[in-house]
This record gives sequence, structure tokens and C-alpha cells, in this order.
Amino acid sequence: MNRKEVIIGAGTANPLTARAPGYGTMRLTGEDFWGEPRDRDGALTLLRKAVELGVNFFDTADFYGPGVTNRLLAEALYPYGADIIIATKVGSKRGDDKSWLPYGKPEELRISIENNLKELKLEQLPLVHFGKAQNSPGSYEEGFEAMLAMQEEGKILHLGLSNASVVQFNIAIKMGKIATVENMFSYTQRVTDTNSPYGFQGGEILPLCEGHQIPFIPFFSLQTSLPTGHNKMKDLAEAKGVSVAQLNIAWLLHQYAKILPIPGTTSIEHLKENIDAAEISLTKEDLEFLG
Repeated sequence: MNRKEVIIGAGTANPLTARAPGYGTMRLTGEDFWGEPRDRDGALTLLRKAVELGVNFFDTADFYGPGVTNRLLAEALYPYGADIIIATKVGSKRGDDKSWLPYGKPEELRISIENNLKELKLEQLPLVHFGKAQNSPGSYEEGFEAMLAMQEEGKILHLGLSNASVVQFNIAIKMGKIATVENMFSYTQRVTDTNSPYGFQGGEILPLCEGHQIPFIPFFSLQTSLPTGHNKMKDLAEAKGVSVAQLNIAWLLHQYAKILPIPGTTSIEHLKENIDAAEISLTKEDLEFLG
């Protein structure tokens, strides 16, 4: 299979080569993204199958579960193959009531990095995305400076941004080298979610990534991003003999040369379908038809 490759950290001493699509681990947790999965052995089998099928980029976080997806990755894949890239993120934590809370002060970010290192059994994290809710305490500069300090210490190889607004992107790009940006973006989710404290500016950030030649990692739920009332997507999927979910992934892969979707699933069948979506070719006419 001829999979698109995305270089992370191009121009640095240690670039990483990711194959698209990657895999997002968030859905491997229990209900409400809390606790262990209902079928833990099945989750481990799926992760190993993903590697067997050529997936080498896995997205996780210490607040998934919390700690669940990190431990599953370590149990399933450690010791990691030389080409395996594990990307994690910091800036949030889970409350005891399953709430999502900001966790972006310098001392909190350091705790998260140490959690990720321990849970993933790593001495250095290949890629870390820094996210900070716009209403959380402290300045964005203060948090990002702490991330740069931990990168200098060798705890982080490449540093990216998560849930970044345009303002945050512009701050970070002036402070240090940005390896990747991970924001919500899909066929039906292209603009700012004004109800989110993060901003979720996918459509606004993508052109900035293109301008700076920074890889863009769109995250989204295939369940919530499947078009409703978008007959063009449905019609084209039927004409090509693929699912609408696959066409969503294919559409993403055609938006930017350095794009790396990370669809998640708990099904090996759907995992295979997501990977196969990389083989779907869309013509200029197809893309114009979709709009």
C-alpha cells in the first residue's frame, strides 16, 4: 500500500516520518472516556493489529482514562519499534467527577510530562502537543516557555500545539519551532467552535500551517462528523463504492500535503477501512463537487 508520509520536525536533527492516517487512542477508554475499556484484551489486540497494518503514529494523552490509553500503548507495543511515533498532549486533566479541567500552569505541565514518560515507559517523548484553554489561569507564553524548557532538558523531542487559536499559534511561532498543530477539523467541522474554551480553530489554522509548512493533525469523531443532509458526500461515496467515513478521511488527505488524520475506532474492521481510505483518489472534479 502506498501511504502518504508526513515528516515531523523537518529541518531538525531528528525528524520523524509518520504514515497517514495515524490512530487516535481516545476511544479505547471506557464510557465518557473514563476508566478501562470494556474489552481490554480487544484493545490491546487492535493496537498490535494497527502496527501490523502499517500504522506508526499513535495519538494519546495522560488525561485519557486518565492514564488508560498510555498504559494500553505500553502494554501492547513496548518495546516500541524504531519507526513508532507516540504523540501525547498536555494542558488538561480529568476531575473526579469526570469533568475536563485546565491544567496548564508550568508546574502542572511538568507533572503531566512526567506522567506521560512513566506511563509510556519512555525516556523522551517523541512529540508533545501543548494545549491551553483560553480561560485557564496564567499566560500562554508562560506555559509554552515551560514546554520549551522541558524540550531543552531532553524530555521532549518535538513540540506541537493542540486546540490552538490563531492568537496562540502566532505567539508560539515567535517563541520556538513548532513541529505540528493538532486541531479539530473535518468535512463538516471546518471553522471555529465558539462554544469551546479552546477555540478549535481548524479552518483558520490550516492556512497558517501551510504557510509555515507545518504538519497539521486534524482530530474529530467520525461518529459526530459524518455529514447529515450532505447528499453530495453520500452520493460520491456510493459512486466510488466506499463508506462516507472513508470519504471523510480521503477528503482530509486531499486538503494539504502535510496533513495527518488520526481517526480512532474500537473495531479492527473499521481500522482497516480507515487505513484503506488512504488509497481513495479524489479528482479535481470530485473536490469541486464536494465544495
